[in-house]
Amino acid sequence: IVTVNCARLLKADHHATNGVVHVIDKVIATTTNSIQQIIETEESLETLRAAVAASDLNSLLESEGQYTLLAPTNDAFEKIPRETLNRILGDPEALRDLLNHHILKSAMCAEAIIAGLTMETLEGTTLDVGCSGEELTLNGKPIIANKDVLATNGVVHFVNELLIPDSAKTLFELAQESEVSKSMDVFRQAGLSSHLT
Repeated sequence: IVTVNCARLLKADHHATNGVVHVIDKVIATTTNSIQQIIETEESLETLRAAVAASDLNSLLESEGQYTLLAPTNDAFEKIPRETLNRILGDPEALRDLLNHHILKSAMCAEAIIAGLTMETLEGTTLDVGCSGEELTLNGKPIIANKDVLATNGVVHFVNELLIPDSAKTLFELAQESEVSKSMDVFRQAGLSSHLT
């Protein structure tokens, strides 16, 4: 699937006497803002803006290149427990891992995504980016609030859920989501919870 600024190429290589015509499915708008400028001007990305500034990712997101930012909205940050959010925001390494987990190494428009596509993030982890009918999905879940916001250095998809990588979780949070969750009750009863958090 070929796209031009996120417009899908419908018919290619119509030769004319003075050139060639490719047919696309939408009008291409002028793109003047970098990903960083989109974050700075979008009200629904206020929390993300603060997180990017705290982790020194500004320069990356305004640099030349082609990235896909899965931008968590303010609502996405509010969905996780305040204690967990404060811990991550207060830990520069965990915060950087969290944000890098939301950045793909290449520009990927929704039209070009096919089901079952695995993409590598800047953090070195992978995300299953796919589609279900008209919906864009991440790890099988349609959590996209808005898609295909074009930037000069890539594309932004707004997401309404935070994608927290394992490297940004405590031992306790990891265990709670795994097959050893019952063991956590034993640690808690023994008064050892603080070591896991």
